[in-house]
Amino acid sequence: MKNWGVSAQRLIPPMQGTALWGWIGPIAVALFGGILRFVRLSEPRAIVFDETYYIKDAYSLLRYAVERVTLGDAKNPIADKRLIAGDLDIFKQCPQQTDCASFVAHPPLGKWMIGAGEWLFGMNPFGWRFAAALAGTLSILILARVARRMTRSTLLGCFGGLLLALDGLHLVLSRTALLDIFLMFWVLAGFACLVADRDRARRRLADWYETSPLTMTGPRLGARPWRIAAGMCLGAAMAVKWSGLFFLVAFAVMSLVWDMGARRAVGLRSPYRGTFALDAPPWLAAMGLAPAATFLVSWTGWFVSADGWGRNWDQATSSGPLFFVIDSARSWLKYQMEVLGYHTGLQEYHPYMSEPWTWPILYRPVSFFYPGDLPGAACGAKECSQAVLGVGTPAIWFAAALSLFGLIAWYVATRDWRAGAVLLTYAAGWLPWFYYAIADNRTMYLFYMIPIVPFMVLSLVLVAGLVLGKENAPPVRRAAGGAAVGAFALITLINFWWLYPVLTAEVITQAQWWARMLIRSWAESAPKAK
Repeated sequence: MKNWGVSAQRLIPPMQGTALWGWIGPIAVALFGGILRFVRLSEPRAIVFDETYYIKDAYSLLRYAVERVTLGDAKNPIADKRLIAGDLDIFKQCPQQTDCASFVAHPPLGKWMIGAGEWLFGMNPFGWRFAAALAGTLSILILARVARRMTRSTLLGCFGGLLLALDGLHLVLSRTALLDIFLMFWVLAGFACLVADRDRARRRLADWYETSPLTMTGPRLGARPWRIAAGMCLGAAMAVKWSGLFFLVAFAVMSLVWDMGARRAVGLRSPYRGTFALDAPPWLAAMGLAPAATFLVSWTGWFVSADGWGRNWDQATSSGPLFFVIDSARSWLKYQMEVLGYHTGLQEYHPYMSEPWTWPILYRPVSFFYPGDLPGAACGAKECSQAVLGVGTPAIWFAAALSLFGLIAWYVATRDWRAGAVLLTYAAGWLPWFYYAIADNRTMYLFYMIPIVPFMVLSLVLVAGLVLGKENAPPVRRAAGGAAVGAFALITLINFWWLYPVLTAEVITQAQWWARMLIRSWAESAPKAK
C-alpha cells in the first residue's frame, strides 16, 4: 500500500491561512507601495538622468514604430527644456533627411511600455513615468504572492512585499522612465510563474500517485501553462534588456531540476529518465521557443517599418515574399551583432560608474537628479537642496548581504529548494557583471542590481521564517522570533523614511541633505555637492 501521507507532505505542503487573506494582505501591501510610487510622480518636473533617451525613443515608437533621430540630440538641454514645457516641435525635424533611423542599444519592449504611459497621459513627466510606477507597484504584489507560496505563510508573504515597497532603489526606478524596472518586473514574473508551475506539477504527481499504479518513470504531466507563461515573461525580460538572458538560462535549468526532484520525491525508481523522456520536450518548447518567439515579436515595429536602423527595406521588398523574409532576418541578425559589439565595447568613463563587487554595500549610488543649491526661499533656510539619489535602503541591503551567507549554509545542510532558487538567481543576476568588469572593464552602475532586489528580499523572508520558527514551536520561541522580525521591519521603515526626501526630490535644507548622505561616497556622487 502506498504511503500517501508522507508523499503528499513532501510534494505539496499545506498553505497557512485562508485564500482570501492570501490576496487581501498582498494587495494591501501593494497599494501602500503604489501610493509611495505614484504620489508626486511628476516631481521633479525635469528630465532625470537617462530618461532623455528612453522617453524620446518611446515617443518615436508611438509615431513611427521604430526609433528615429528626429527627436533631437541626446541630452540636448534646449530640446529637453522645450519638451518639459510641452513643446513637441523638436520631433518634427529630421537632422538627416536621407536617413532618420537611430541605432539603439536595447530591444524595444521597455520603450513600448514607457510609450503606453505617454499615449495614455501625454508627453509629460507623469505620462512617461506611469508605466514604471505601475510595474514597480505590481512587482510588490507579485513578490508578496510568490513569497507566500514559497513559505506557505501569508504573514511572511506580506513581510516580503513590505520590504520591497520600502527599498530605496526600487522606489527610485519605479519613479523614473528607465528600462531596468521593467527588466526586474519580467524576471520576477517569470520566477513567480515557475514557482506556480512547480506546485501545479507536484499536485498532478500527487494525484497520479494516489490513483494510478506505480511505474518506473511516472506520468506525463500534461499541459504546463505556467511554465509557458514563464518562458514568455523571460522572453519579455530579454526584449527589455539583453541581460534577461542570464535569468532565462538559470531559470530553465532550475525548472528542469525541480521536475527531477518532484519525481524523486514521489518515490519513482527512474526519476531522471522520466524527466528527460517526458518533461524535457515540452520544457524545451516552454523555455526555448516561447522566449525566442516573444523576443522576436517585440521587434514587430522594426520588421513592418521601412525606417528602422539597418532595415534595407528596398532590398528586402525587391524579389518576392521569400526573399523578404530571408533578407529581413539577415538584416535583423546583423543589427543584433552590432548591438552586441556596442555592449562589449562600452568602456566610457562616467562619474557614477561602479564595480559589481561594491554594489551590495551601496558604495557608489547614482545621482539621478541634483540641480545644485536652490535659493533659500524654497525651504526657509540659507541653502536648499533637491535630489533623487538612486540608492537602496541600507537596512535591507546590508541585512540581505548577511542573509546570503546564512542561505548558503542552509542550502549546504538541507538542500532546501527555496534557498537554492534564491542563490541561483543572485548568481545569475550578479556574477556575470564580474566577468564584464574584469575582462572588458565595462561601464556599469549600481542600478544594474535591481533585478536581484526582489530575491534579496526573498532571502530575508526565508531567514525571517527561520527566526520565527515553526508553527508548533513553543510560544516563547515564537514570541521572541516575532519580536526580532518586527524590530527589523521597524528599523527598515525608519531607515526608508529618513532617506525618502532624497529619493523623491523633496526640497530640503542643505544640512538635511548632508545628514542623509550616510556614506561619504554618496555625497561624492552628487555632481554639484560641496
